[in-house]
Amino acid sequence: MSNFEKKFGKYAIDNLTIKLIICYIIGYVLSYAPLKVNILGFLTLNPALILKGQVWRLFTWIFIPPTESNLFFILIMLYFYYSIGTTMERVWGKYRYNLYIFTGFILMIVAAFLSYLVLYFQYGRVASYAAETMVFLSASFNTYYINMSILLAFAATFPDNVILFMFIIPLKMKWLGIFYAAYLVYEAGSYIYHGVAFACFPILASLCTFGIFWLTSGRFMHLRPREVKRRNEFKRSVKMTPPGVTKHKCAFCGRTEEDDPNLEFRFCSKCNGNYEYCQDHLFTHTHVK
Repeated sequence: MSNFEKKFGKYAIDNLTIKLIICYIIGYVLSYAPLKVNILGFLTLNPALILKGQVWRLFTWIFIPPTESNLFFILIMLYFYYSIGTTMERVWGKYRYNLYIFTGFILMIVAAFLSYLVLYFQYGRVASYAAETMVFLSASFNTYYINMSILLAFAATFPDNVILFMFIIPLKMKWLGIFYAAYLVYEAGSYIYHGVAFACFPILASLCTFGIFWLTSGRFMHLRPREVKRRNEFKRSVKMTPPGVTKHKCAFCGRTEEDDPNLEFRFCSKCNGNYEYCQDHLFTHTHVK
């Protein structure tokens, strides 16, 4: 990731969270504006229409805001998105945060096309019925699940951070993240149980986004082949040490770690040669020239 950041980091978008919230606000204005035409219907992520040439839908679906009818809860939701989004952007840096968001976008587009593909073959390749079903399903392909994947990343990064749930109940982020992850699994299982497995693809896209973050965050560093090889080589080198031979010995007083397990030893950079001293004589010995 560091090598890619050196090459492409300059293209990362600053304040991406704020720009996404502006897109939501535009979407809410379009949804509540007294217009004769449903403009948002022309912006949804509908693969059936994209394949017919409406390629702008690959980009305009980010204007589709999460479903909410109460203005108060809309403001609270936008503030919550802003809070956790800007925090993660500062912690990760704009490049990694951009990478996380756009990975979610790409996976959501893939999930939409997979849903259409399942519908197309499930109904005997009746393209018209699949297209009609996608009109209703495409509304669920919005940035809601992507934003909630940021919540999971925030909970994993700051598990002990306390928030006031419903402005009253103090709750650690790890419990909120666990509860939301369990709810996503339950929701996906409910779709599968009712025979509409294609409807859970947006949820799977969200969980995959978080999964990629988790796997690349270094938490599984100890499982990487290079790390396993390094640990095994270290264990072999330790076993090869003859019994009774110490690792450290003070060149001044001759004490070793067997004389006192709490002794600290350091090599002197001013002596000519590899001379190691204990903590009592590191700064008081005469340098070897």
